[in-house]
Amino acid sequence: MTALFNFQSLLLVIILLVCTSTYIHQMFPAILDRNKDGLMGIFWKCARIGERLSPYVSLCCIFMAFSMLVGN
Repeated sequence: MTALFNFQSLLLVIILLVCTSTYIHQMFPAILDRNKDGLMGIFWKCARIGERLSPYVSLCCIFMAFSMLVGN
């Protein structure tokens, strides 16, 4: 099933997008800072979410990992 129809997979894709964008912005800030508009602006916004809400994003990652290990 695709991530569009399975809510748990959709959350996983969003969490991975936020975490990956934040990591890329920490390592190579010029790449995302020059692309704040358009389609690449989504990654810049995800990086901002990851930087500003990092404790909550980490808790979501831990919860998702636990649910993947224990759940179906």
